[in-house]
Amino acid sequence: MSNRIDVRKTYKLFIGGAFPRSESGYSYVVNDHKGAFVANAALASRKDARDAVVAARKAFPGWSGRTAYNRAQVLYRVAEVMEDRRPQFVQAVQQSEGLSGSKAEGVVDAAVDRLVWYAGWADKLAQVVGNANPVAGPFFNLSTPEPTGVVAVLAPQRSSLLGLVSVLAPVVVSGNTAVLVSSYERPLPAVNLAEVLATSDVPGGVVNILTGSAATVAPWLASHMDVNAIDLTGVAGDTALAAELEVAAADNLKRVRRAPAAEPDWTLDPGLEPMTAFLEIKTVWHPMGL
Repeated sequence: MSNRIDVRKTYKLFIGGAFPRSESGYSYVVNDHKGAFVANAALASRKDARDAVVAARKAFPGWSGRTAYNRAQVLYRVAEVMEDRRPQFVQAVQQSEGLSGSKAEGVVDAAVDRLVWYAGWADKLAQVVGNANPVAGPFFNLSTPEPTGVVAVLAPQRSSLLGLVSVLAPVVVSGNTAVLVSSYERPLPAVNLAEVLATSDVPGGVVNILTGSAATVAPWLASHMDVNAIDLTGVAGDTALAAELEVAAADNLKRVRRAPAAEPDWTLDPGLEPMTAFLEIKTVWHPMGL
């Protein structure tokens, strides 16, 4: 019996529903928690980040224009496909985080459950966050939430799947589109998620996933004039980089979800803040009439 040569993967970027190679032509080595080679991943460049923003902006009108109920259906479909590919995600989490099989299964289950949880919020956000405001005078005063637009998301560096889902799902569930920069050393769950998104009902460009260094790509996203908001969770603990990104984001008054001092415990109830952080509140005055 002949010995087969291992088919080593080189994972590509996920932009606009397609899987392009990096414009730079570069890739980097992804090792498991023991330092053994697992795969290569594309090293995203400034041009790749710009392409991802263009794709996200193009997808925004269609995605935000869908009914909240339909967005819930799409997000639930992502959870369904993840559940079908559960062994693949378990392996990716094991390789990335060095967890035992049972603990990795628990992480994958929690990530799928988190997706379902956010899917359930899609058609309830307006009821909880919106309001009929008491005003003096013969007017109706109504406040309703709307998506911010294109959101750059820096995924957690340590929690490669549960943390990833916990920052991505709340962005897209309300109608935003996302450009996500994965964990540099642990990108495997992110690229596996990209394959799930491509085979689910998610329209191309709603989620764009870049692999590479946040320190290299994030400054271009933070200063990009067509990015409306940025989540700095992925640079938790790096106060210098976080400060640099906040300054860059101020040029076009981006919404900024600030970097925490340390990476959060992703098993806790996330609450509403991850969703409301990227919502705009529109208030309408309307005369009551006679």
